[in-house]
Amino acid sequence: MSTSPPPNEKSEVVEHQHHAHHHSPNMDAETRAIANADAKLSNPLRGIPHDRLMADVEIFAQERGLTHLLPELKKGALVAQDHTCYNRLDIFSDEDKRILTEEVTHRWRQTPMLYYMVVMSSLAAAVQGMDEAVINGAQILYPKQFGIGTGSKRDSWLIGLINSAPYLCCATISCWLTHPLNHYLGRKKTIFITCMISFLTCIWSGLTNTWWHLFIARFFLGFGIGPKSSTVPVYTAECSPAPIRGALVMMWQMWTAFGIALGDLIDLAFYFIPDRPGVTGLNWRLMLGSAGIPGLIVCMQVLFAPESPRWLISKGRYEDAFNELCRLRFSRVQAARDLYYIHVLLEAENEMKKGRNRVIEMFTIPRNRHAALASWVVMFGQQFCGVNVIAYYSSNIFLASGFTQVAALASSLGFGALNWLFALPAVFTIDTFGRRNLLLFTFPCMAACLLITGFSFWCTSETGRVTGVSIGIYLFAIFYSPGEGPVPFTYSAEAFPLYIRDIGMSFATATTWFWNFILSITWPSLILAFKPQGAFGWYAAWCCILWVLILLFVRETKGKTLEELDQVFAIPLGTHAMYGLRQIPYGFKKFVLFQDPVPEVLYQLESDGEESSTEGDEKARRKEELEKANA
Repeated sequence: MSTSPPPNEKSEVVEHQHHAHHHSPNMDAETRAIANADAKLSNPLRGIPHDRLMADVEIFAQERGLTHLLPELKKGALVAQDHTCYNRLDIFSDEDKRILTEEVTHRWRQTPMLYYMVVMSSLAAAVQGMDEAVINGAQILYPKQFGIGTGSKRDSWLIGLINSAPYLCCATISCWLTHPLNHYLGRKKTIFITCMISFLTCIWSGLTNTWWHLFIARFFLGFGIGPKSSTVPVYTAECSPAPIRGALVMMWQMWTAFGIALGDLIDLAFYFIPDRPGVTGLNWRLMLGSAGIPGLIVCMQVLFAPESPRWLISKGRYEDAFNELCRLRFSRVQAARDLYYIHVLLEAENEMKKGRNRVIEMFTIPRNRHAALASWVVMFGQQFCGVNVIAYYSSNIFLASGFTQVAALASSLGFGALNWLFALPAVFTIDTFGRRNLLLFTFPCMAACLLITGFSFWCTSETGRVTGVSIGIYLFAIFYSPGEGPVPFTYSAEAFPLYIRDIGMSFATATTWFWNFILSITWPSLILAFKPQGAFGWYAAWCCILWVLILLFVRETKGKTLEELDQVFAIPLGTHAMYGLRQIPYGFKKFVLFQDPVPEVLYQLESDGEESSTEGDEKARRKEELEKANA
């Protein structure tokens, strides 16, 4: 159950010394330095006088060979500094004012090229899902052909090794290639190479004739999965305008879920393909090979897509970056604004990184360490809640419960479809109910669903058994998709301070792929040793453990500015853990006894009571700047 007060109760909090525990957001010197760095990175143009800003723009245009764009650059710099200034200054034409206003009032009215990029990125996410899902159906067919389908302990480990091969590659090698690939080749070429690797290795997997050959092919598939999982969301963020950036980046999770559903559908469709003379196992070969087709389509799409303007600017290619921004925006003023803002942000970032060991600081500074711990918990939880046990092995699970092979594949398609459909509302629920509240509510529900699934195997009636297993798995998908599905990557992207955010996200991504590998390689032997009841009970227990870890160590980040996030993560670990424990009786009184207890306020983000209207405007402005900085 969710034990944090709902958002609409914040105004009803009664500040009473006996009932509410207030902790001053006093920060140590290191955390205050981080807060100052974040404040500068949130908008490096803040506080610069008009004359100096215009002089800086002229110098920038001369140094970068952009003097022919000087009028647009001056307008753009003014809007980058203050997004409302165009209403007050005569330098902006009526057309400029209309476009800049509609950017906020009609935020989904974007250029065709931007939506082309969105479609390409969504298809790349679907490639990711299909690469992960098609093995689900193939594994009920290929083990017997390869002589590893006897159900012995050795064969169980070999099947787990084959299924987990891409994630072993991701955790040990390919994820760590993301930075050099992006640094030297750029976003477009990295996406092209990874999708081409996905296409070739999927075809390769369909041509194998031994278990070790299939393992090698799927291991190399990891080179297509790992870097792509990090590059495509970053590419989307760097090309998108600020008002819709967060929603577009979250679509990665949604369309990955769609790819899983599509992979399950392909498994069902190709199951009925008979063998041909000289070709044994044509059905599972087509399952594995067909997952590469969307990757080939993305390779063709990316040839006509724009390169990331941020990457081009980091390489000193300002003219090219401006041209790409003109393809992605309606007006040259918008393009000039984003060009200059990205430039000054990169300059500020490079200045902040000088003389600092950011990897060490991620674990030695308490504010960063608390963010790393919370990020690790949610990323570890995304795997050990048990979702990928179902995503990768649902066909075998349904077979064991009494389904036929066709019915098992059809039931797996049902799981994939629910996983995708209930990921759609996550775009709204994650900012409505909060990250921590969603996790605290859904983890107990997922634990109950896993227990229903596992205990159903004790049912002596086949009808009752398959019904219980189906209900448990489908309800699990319904609770997972709006909660632990989208939260981990969103949470990790905002928890770390800006100057170490790229390293923090690499740490978070490596965490999820490593535990993905552990989960997928151990499940066949786990279910052999513990039986389905014990295996599902194992992950149900982990859901309960993770609920406690989230309660104690995961802090709410919804709606917080950069400055407020520094205060949230500056709270000592023990203080926050005790706050979490005190939420248990609060939740029991509110949601079980239906009483109206006074919610506890852990910290006050404003030092002096109520905000003035000026402070409120400033807070709203900082929140908008946070959206820009998140890329």
